[in-house]
Amino acid sequence: MSPEELEKRRLKAPVFFRRGISQYAIAKKLGVSKVAVHYWHKEWEKKGEKGLLKKNVGPKGKLTEKQLAKVEQALLRGPQAYGYETGLWTLPRITEAVKKITKATYKDRSIWHVLLRMGWSCQKPARKAKERDEKAIARWKKVEWPSIKKRAPALA
Repeated sequence: MSPEELEKRRLKAPVFFRRGISQYAIAKKLGVSKVAVHYWHKEWEKKGEKGLLKKNVGPKGKLTEKQLAKVEQALLRGPQAYGYETGLWTLPRITEAVKKITKATYKDRSIWHVLLRMGWSCQKPARKAKERDEKAIARWKKVEWPSIKKRAPALA
C-alpha cells in the first residue's frame, strides 16, 4: 500500500477508539495487527488524529520526480544508446547512466532503490545458445518428435 493509503486506513481507527471498541476488534476490522492498533491508540491519545498522519521517514531521495522521469526515458532507449554493445541493462550500467543524466552518484547496490521507485523490477533474459538453429528445431518438432512419440508406448 502507498503511504497515503496506509494513512487513510490509520485515520479510520479514531472512530472506533471513540466508540470504545477493543483494539483486537479494530485490528481485525482494518486488517492489521493488534500491536499496530495499540501504537496508533497511543499516538491518538497523545496527539489526536495528527498523530496518525503519515510521517516522512528515512532520508530524502537524491532524485526529483522530474529527474526520475528523465532517467526512465533514458533507460527505455536502451543501453546501446549509451555506447554499450548489448541490449542488457546491468546495475553498474544504470548507475553510470544515472550519473551522466542527473549528476547524482549512487553505488551499484543502491541504484536498485531508484528502479523500485520507478516501478521497475529485475528481468533476466532467457539464455539461448548463439549456435541455436530455429529452423532445425522447428523441423525436429514437426518431423522427428512425432515419430519418436508414436514409438514411445512400444518402448514402455
